[in-house]
Amino acid sequence: MFTSFTEIFEELRSRGTRKRMVAAWGVDGHTIAAASKAVELGLADVILVGDQELIAKACSEENVDPSIFTIVHNSGELSSVAQAVQMIRDGEGDFLMKGLCSTDKFLRAILNKETGLLPPKGTLTHCTALEIPSYHKLLFVGDVAVIPAPDIKQKQIIMECLVKTAKAVGVETPKVAIIAATEQVLTSQPASVEAAMLSKMVERGQIKGCIADGPLALDVAIDQESVAIKGLVSPVAGDADCLLFPNIESGNVFYKANSKLVPGVRQAGILVGAKVPCVLSSRADSIDTKLNSIAIAAMSVK
Repeated sequence: MFTSFTEIFEELRSRGTRKRMVAAWGVDGHTIAAASKAVELGLADVILVGDQELIAKACSEENVDPSIFTIVHNSGELSSVAQAVQMIRDGEGDFLMKGLCSTDKFLRAILNKETGLLPPKGTLTHCTALEIPSYHKLLFVGDVAVIPAPDIKQKQIIMECLVKTAKAVGVETPKVAIIAATEQVLTSQPASVEAAMLSKMVERGQIKGCIADGPLALDVAIDQESVAIKGLVSPVAGDADCLLFPNIESGNVFYKANSKLVPGVRQAGILVGAKVPCVLSSRADSIDTKLNSIAIAAMSVK
């Protein structure tokens, strides 16, 4: 089990072989800076798909030697994204990264039924990894970016994707906290009822590979003192690896509260459910967040 992104970097370096990342419309300074660090640290080999002149300009501004990348020239944003996805389909890369292109264009290319990366009847979800200085290990959180109001079936899929990602990053049996406003099951709060159902599904073996409990309020999910004060008995409370939020609003607020109010927090975000991991961070995200995301994606490649 890893407690920091730095430990994940060390693990990827120690493996000796690098996964191949394809950056769709990778023409901006942030993407190129993060990609160059990934190459420098031995986390991945990088293919940039985009306008060669824009890439050269961004490399110059970031003091990056463009020869460390494989550059595939394509002068159009949409056609670059489509070409990057096709390269993944053709086995020329192991995982995908969003460059300067907008999220909707990136997602449309992944979700295209004929040329995309989503398996038949698949569901795409977003997994966030957080390194919070006050918490004793990495936290995997979903869904904060893709599925607005998941029903119980979609929550099951989100949980399975969180577990899959946590396992890829070294957590042998992830502990999943199914979050609600309270640890009590209340019919007036549907999220608490669905949390109890999901917890029972794990107990009965319908969802495999993890330990889960819910509903759990956020405090008892991650804080041992709160667990002791409330007298809660749970195999997950106070020691969660994964947090499954009831909807995008609660998950997104948690993510952004951490990013803006917690000094020293480090973050990553990838799409899970496609044929390969896909790095999805905001165009405005820091270079560090993008580098961390590359590392989580590289660890997640089958």
